[in-house]
Amino acid sequence: MTSADLVLPPTDHHTPTAALLQAPDAQPLDAALADMQVLVEQHGYVIALYPASVPVAHERRLHTVRSVLESDRIALLKLDLPPLGVAVLVRQLRQLSVCDFSAGVIASAARLLSHYIYAGALLNSVTKLDRVPVSLKTHAKSWVPGSQFAVLAHPHPQLVKIGTGELAGPEFGTHLLVAKGQSPSDWATTVLAPAWRVQGVQEAPLPADSPGWWGTAKMIEFAAFLPDISVLYQLVSSVRREVCTWCGIELIGDRCGFCSAPLAPPENRNRPDGVLNHGTPMRHGS
Repeated sequence: MTSADLVLPPTDHHTPTAALLQAPDAQPLDAALADMQVLVEQHGYVIALYPASVPVAHERRLHTVRSVLESDRIALLKLDLPPLGVAVLVRQLRQLSVCDFSAGVIASAARLLSHYIYAGALLNSVTKLDRVPVSLKTHAKSWVPGSQFAVLAHPHPQLVKIGTGELAGPEFGTHLLVAKGQSPSDWATTVLAPAWRVQGVQEAPLPADSPGWWGTAKMIEFAAFLPDISVLYQLVSSVRREVCTWCGIELIGDRCGFCSAPLAPPENRNRPDGVLNHGTPMRHGS
């Protein structure tokens, strides 16, 4: 992981922590190479996840390390999720890392599991929000004193002014993780949680990158997710496994998590069987 505040506390004593891959200004290249080599030797494979909003220099460092080591055992996964959503997905993959899945399956499972993370925020202003489409009319409304907006960035972008509509949430059982910025509102716990019928609410510190991602510090970030490892295991194990024709690593879905090669031939690409259909609630432990 590229930031310590994206490593959420483990859900149980089985869930391992994550290693921190530091930025170039915090660690020289020789030290970064040595640390990565140790991780590969200790664990066999390394799955490095980082948000799409990470500085270019940091992303370039990750690719440099993999290139210099000439290792096909290092997966670099860029996640196009808000910061709290990234943290949730990282913890889910940490949960699955103790299961009987190969490194290739865990790496490619990131794309599958991200579909079940509903990540958004309550914002006092959307004037600087550029991650989600915002109309000129909505921009104008954000100048009205006291206006607040509920925004869902993933998996389906939505934006509503508080009091004029509701966000469409997951139609399966989830927990809600809430991280408060400079906003005293309890909307996420008193309004959103009941509306989405979440089965539990947890709080976490606001990631340092969240105000920049959402364009304001006056916000509350949230993410609804599948917390139960048995459900995560069921989702991943129900998808057909393939072997990457380029690097030979096992995968699920239509793209290798390690070399990014698409599954070939195209006619063999199947939609993951594990995708939950909207309108069909899923009970934990089922």
